[in-house]
Amino acid sequence: MRGTTHRILTTLVALLALQLGSLVAPAWACGCGAMITRPSERIGVDREESAVHWDGRNETVVMRFRVHGDARQAAWVMPVPHRADVTLGDPELFDAIEELAAPERRDRSYFWPREDDWPFDTGYGDGAAAGAAPGGAVGVVGRERLGPFDVARLTATDPEALGTWLRTNGFELPDRLTPELRPYVERKWEYVAIRLAPEKRDERLHGELTPLRVTFASPELVYPMRLSRLAATPQTLGLSILAAHRMEPRSAIGGDRPEVTFSGRLDHPEGPVAALTGGAPAHLTVLEQRFPTPSRISDDHVLRTVADTPYRQVVYRDRLLTLGGVPAWLLAVAAGAALAVTAALLTVRARRRRVPSPV
Repeated sequence: MRGTTHRILTTLVALLALQLGSLVAPAWACGCGAMITRPSERIGVDREESAVHWDGRNETVVMRFRVHGDARQAAWVMPVPHRADVTLGDPELFDAIEELAAPERRDRSYFWPREDDWPFDTGYGDGAAAGAAPGGAVGVVGRERLGPFDVARLTATDPEALGTWLRTNGFELPDRLTPELRPYVERKWEYVAIRLAPEKRDERLHGELTPLRVTFASPELVYPMRLSRLAATPQTLGLSILAAHRMEPRSAIGGDRPEVTFSGRLDHPEGPVAALTGGAPAHLTVLEQRFPTPSRISDDHVLRTVADTPYRQVVYRDRLLTLGGVPAWLLAVAAGAALAVTAALLTVRARRRRVPSPV
C-alpha cells in the first residue's frame, strides 16, 4: 500500500450474482455496499457481521454474511479510500467475539407465583428466562481468485467508465448505483469488485458465506454505509471494533441512535482475535444500529475515540423464590394461616376464662 495522501478508510467486499451480459437490479444493500442479482432472482441477508481492527494507521475489516433466496450468482461492488489487500477471513473470528461480548447472566427472584408456577401450572419451579470500460478512466490494480470469490481491485476517474468496465468484465451494475459512486470517484477512492457463485452450477446461494478480509491504510476509522441508501428494506448494522480505545460513531447518519452492547479491554487477546490484532492488546466495542428508512442514510460512518467506559449487557433469569425447595409464598401463606388459627384458639380460650361459673 503506497501513497503520500492519507485518506479515510472504507472497506469493500462483494458477494453474489450475475451472468455475463445479464441486466441486474439491487436485491439488498448491506452496511458496506450494494448487493446485486438478476431481476428474476432474489437474495436476502439474514445477518451481516463486520469486525474491524484499527491501529491508528491501518485498518482491517472482516465481513461475513448469512444469506437466503433463490439466486445462483451475485456480485458486490464497494469503494475503498486507499489501495486495498483482499484475502479470505477466519470464520471463527465472529464466534470468538460473540463469546467475549456475551451478556452477563444473573438470577432474579420474585415472590408471588406467575402463570407458569404452581398452582397455575402443573408444578412450581423456575420462571421463564427474561428478555432475551475499457479506456484510461479505469485502472486495474489487481485481479485474483480467492476461494469462491473473483476479486478485482480498481481505480476510476469517472463513474460511467467504472460502470462500463464492470459490465464488460462480468460485474453488472444497475443504472441507479452509478450516481451513488460519484462522491467516491470525486475523492479518488479505489474499488473492490467481488463476484461469487456456488461451486455447483445448480446450487443456490444460501447460508453463511466465506468471510472476506480487506486491509488498507487510514489515519481515521470509517465504515462505509452510503451505498445502503439503495436498500428497499430496513437495515441492521452489527459492528465489532478492535482499537486502542472505545470507538463510537460521530453521528447516526440517518438511522436510529447506535447502541453499544459491549465495551471492554482485551489485554491478552487469543485465537482469531489475536490474529486480527497482531497479538496486541485492544479495546473491543460492539455496536448495533437500525436503519428503518435506508434512503435517509446520508454518509459513511466516521468513528471517534471516547472514554474507555466498560459496559456489558445483563440478562436476568427470573426464578420463583424458594426456601428449602418450597416456594416462599407458600411458606408465608402457611405461616399466616397457622398464626391466624393460633390467634383464634387463644381468643376462644380467653373468652372461656371470662365466662362466670354457674352458682
